[in-house]
Amino acid sequence: MAEPGPQGNGLDSPVAAAAPVPGSGPVPRERPEQAEDRQREDADSDCSADSRSDYGSRDKPGTTLGRTVPDGNVLFPDIFYTDHLLFYERFSAYQDYILADCKASEVKQFIAEYLEKVLEPSGWQAIWRTNVFDVLVAVVDVNFPALKAVVQLSEPFLCESQDSSFTLECMQELLELKEHQILLQELFVVYDESGGFDQTALAIEHVRFFYRCIWRTWDEEEEDEFDYFVRCVEPRLRLHYDILEHRVPSGLVAEHQNLLSQCEELYEKFLNVRNSISSSDSDSEAENVSMVEGLKLYERVEHIKQRLKVIENPLLRYVFGYQKFGSLQAKGLRSTGAKVIHVVPWNMKADLLQQLTRDKLCPESCGALEIQFHRDPLAAVSACYEGDTVIICPGHYFVDGMFSIADSVELEGYGLPDDVVIEKQGKGDNFFDCTGANVKISNLKLVQHDAVEGILNVHHGKTTLENCVLQCETTGITVRTSAELLMRNSDLYGAKGAGVEIYPGSVCTLLHNGIHHCKEGILVKNFLDEVYEAPRITMVNNMIHNNEGYGVVLVRPAVPSEMKDASAQETTGCTQPTQAGAEAACAEGSRQEQPGCVTDELELCKRAQTSEQAENNSEIANVLGAASAKKRQIHRKRLSELGFTEADDNLMSQEMFVSVEGNQFKWNGKGSFGIFFF
Repeated sequence: MAEPGPQGNGLDSPVAAAAPVPGSGPVPRERPEQAEDRQREDADSDCSADSRSDYGSRDKPGTTLGRTVPDGNVLFPDIFYTDHLLFYERFSAYQDYILADCKASEVKQFIAEYLEKVLEPSGWQAIWRTNVFDVLVAVVDVNFPALKAVVQLSEPFLCESQDSSFTLECMQELLELKEHQILLQELFVVYDESGGFDQTALAIEHVRFFYRCIWRTWDEEEEDEFDYFVRCVEPRLRLHYDILEHRVPSGLVAEHQNLLSQCEELYEKFLNVRNSISSSDSDSEAENVSMVEGLKLYERVEHIKQRLKVIENPLLRYVFGYQKFGSLQAKGLRSTGAKVIHVVPWNMKADLLQQLTRDKLCPESCGALEIQFHRDPLAAVSACYEGDTVIICPGHYFVDGMFSIADSVELEGYGLPDDVVIEKQGKGDNFFDCTGANVKISNLKLVQHDAVEGILNVHHGKTTLENCVLQCETTGITVRTSAELLMRNSDLYGAKGAGVEIYPGSVCTLLHNGIHHCKEGILVKNFLDEVYEAPRITMVNNMIHNNEGYGVVLVRPAVPSEMKDASAQETTGCTQPTQAGAEAACAEGSRQEQPGCVTDELELCKRAQTSEQAENNSEIANVLGAASAKKRQIHRKRLSELGFTEADDNLMSQEMFVSVEGNQFKWNGKGSFGIFFF
C-alpha cells in the first residue's frame, strides 16, 4: 500500500525522477561544445539552483518520495515507493543523466559512472529480494564497476522465504559464497524521512527498471555505430508504457512476451554452441555439425529479433499487424440442419411485434424457421449457428464484450441506424471481429469507447456492411489479408487512425460511403514481398472529407530511386495542388471578374472542381496500379533468378485490381492522396 509524498514533491516535473541534488548530484552528460554554451547560459541566468528544482534538495529537510509497506507476513520496515514513475521521467533520466549517446558496449560503464555521482556508498538498509526469499541487509560499500553492493545481514535478522530452510546460518553462508556482493537491482531501499537517500532509491529504481524492461542479453552484440538510446531504449520504453496504458492489443502483448522468451532461450543455446566451437581446436566432423547448428540458431535469433523490433516500433506494429484469430472455430450448421431467427427486443410492444411478424418473421419461405428471443445483441450473436439471422429491434443497447462472428450470420437492425444503437462499454481490444465465410451487418449504429483496436476487424471470409453508422475510437475498419469487405451506403467517422485499413491480399469494395473526421481516410498497405499479394480495391462514389491527413494514403517500402525523385520534386517546387488551394484560386478569380460574369464564373468553378475530382480519382488509380506493377516486376525477377522462365499464370492475379471512380475528396488536411514510405 503506497503513501503519496507531500504536495509539491516535483513528481509532476519531467525531471523529477532524474534531477540532480543541487550542488551534489549528477549533471546531464554533454559534449565539450555543449558545456561551453551551458556555462554562458548559467552566467546570464539570475535563477539560483534551488529555484530550478526543489526535488531532493538538501536545503529542505525531509524526503519527497512516498513509502510502501512490503508484502508478506514478516514485519519488514517500509521501503521507498519508486515504481510509479511516468514515461517522461524515466525518458529524461536515461537520456540526460544515465545513457546519453553511449553505444551498446558502453552501457554498463555509463551506468556505473552515473551511480558514482548519486549513490550513497554506505549507511543505508535495503530489502534483498529474490524469487525465493526476502531478507533485510545493510549496505557497507558499493562496487560501482560491477553494479553490486557489499552488504551484511541486519540486526535483528529478518527473512521471509517460501520454506523454513533459510536460517541465519544459511543466509550467512550464501553471502560468503557471493563474497557479500549482490546486484543493485535486487535491492529495495528502506524508507528514510531525512531525504538523504532519495537519490539512492531513485538511482537503483532506474537500474532495476532498465535491466528488467529495457536490456536484452543480445544487446552487447549490437553494432556500435548506432546510438543505443535511440535504437533500443526509447522504443522499448514507449512500448512498456503503451502496454501499461492499454494502447496495445492483448494479443500483441502476448506475442511480444512469447517472442522475448523464445529469443532468450535460443540465444542462450547459440552462445553455448559458439563457446563450444571456440574452445575446441580440432577440425572434426562434430565441430562442423556444431557450426551448422550454430548458424541455424543464429538465423532464428535474428529473425525473432526483427519481429521484436517491428512490435517495438509504434508505427510498424500496426502497419504489419499480427494474426491472432486462427483458432476461432465456426460452429457450422446445427445437427438438425435448422436455421433460427434470433430477435432482440429492447421493449416489445404489441404493435411492434405485429409489424415485426409481418415484415420479418412470417415471409413465405420462413414457415419452418425457429424463433428465439434474447435480451441483448451479444447473447443473440453468441447463440448463432451457420445461416442464422439476428434481428435487433429499435433501442440503445450497451454491451460489455466483443462480437466474434465465425459463422455466416446476418445481423440486422429493424429500423434506421440511429434507432438501433449498439454502444460498447468497458475497455477491450475489439468490438466486432468477423471470420465467417459470409457475414452481413446492416441498419445499425455502432459506437466504440476505450478501445485498443478498431471498431470492425475482418480477419477471414467476406463481411458486408450496409446502411450502417460507425462512430469510432481508434482505427475504423480493418480488412486483413485474405479477407473481403463490401461496405455500401454507410457513414464512418471519428477514428484516431485510419477510417479503413486495407491489408495486402485483401479485397475491399467501398460504394457510396462517407468517411470523415478521421486521422486518415483510407490506408492502403502494399508490401513488395512475394508472401503478400496486392489488395484488390474498388472505390466508387464515396465522399471522403475533413480528415486530418490524406483522403487516401498508400503505405509501401521506400525505393532509393523513388526517394531521390521525391526529393527532386520538393526542391523544384513541383508539387500537386491541394483541394483547398484550387478552391482558393477559383474564388480569387471570381472576385476579380465583373458582377455580370458571376454566373459564368460559378459554372467554371464547378467544372474545375469536377475536373479536379476526376484527376484525384485517376491519380489514385494510377499510383496504386503502378505499385502493383512494380510488385509484379519484382516477382518476375525472383522467378527468373530461381530458374523459372515461363510466364506465371498466377501473376496477373497478384496485380492490384483498382477501380476508383466518382469519389469526392474535400477539406482533407494534407490533400486527396499521399504515399508513406517506410
